[in-house]
Amino acid sequence: MKLRKVSAASATVLALALTATACGSDGGDDSGSSGGGKKITIGIKFDQPGLGQKTPDGYEGFDVDVATYVAEKLGYNEDQIEWKESKSADRETMLQRGDVDFIAATYSITPQRQEKVDFAGPYLLAHQDVLIRADDDKIKSPEDLNDAKLCSVTGSTSAQNVKEKLAPKAQLQPYPTYSACLPGLQNGAIDALTTDDSILAGYAAQDQFKGKFKLGGFKLTNENYGIGVKKGSDLKDKINKALEEMVADKSWDKAVKDNFGPANYKNEPAPKIGEIKS
Repeated sequence: MKLRKVSAASATVLALALTATACGSDGGDDSGSSGGGKKITIGIKFDQPGLGQKTPDGYEGFDVDVATYVAEKLGYNEDQIEWKESKSADRETMLQRGDVDFIAATYSITPQRQEKVDFAGPYLLAHQDVLIRADDDKIKSPEDLNDAKLCSVTGSTSAQNVKEKLAPKAQLQPYPTYSACLPGLQNGAIDALTTDDSILAGYAAQDQFKGKFKLGGFKLTNENYGIGVKKGSDLKDKINKALEEMVADKSWDKAVKDNFGPANYKNEPAPKIGEIKS
């Protein structure tokens, strides 16, 4: 097959056309703020089973299901979503820079964060809790964590809070990640792991851990998960409407059961939009 030569003038026209096409397919802030554009960029966690996890087959978890539902209500098909990893320390910066259109990543609504970004929701009320072995009948209250070996994850304050406020004799055992705590919990090297109950339920629901762990049900704190958007974004009201529809048509209940069911997670009812429990 012979390739035809392109004249300089034709090449210029072609280059301009390609540039225009590329600009038209860009899913920047404009497409994200109004819905129905070529793509929408959503921030999630990539390493939290049950909430936001990147797998060989794609992305899964409760936050992913919520974000996908919201995106569809905004006018985007699933294949128009670009997922971007949003680590806890980077979330406000990503929204302020416009790296993402919104973030659904176990993002607790706090007064400090509300000074920097806006939140839709909340869409889940979680609590700090502990994860223990399924056959453990010794830890029945936070006070029972005294003298227990408690997993302490680098960069997390959850275990330290327990030691300072509830169980001063708890023995903190340092681990690099929550995932690294699980084998230790399973073999008895540690007695308990603490963070948000939704995160703990996600870990416990993994196939290799089904039936091996249980939640303490202590509800040590309230964590109001919201969807973060750039300050002043008109997406906030649109996302709130989508969240209300997700609850009304029972898609929210299905997402909870699909992602947390194997851990027997006793979740709170879907919170009302704008109702922040301290």
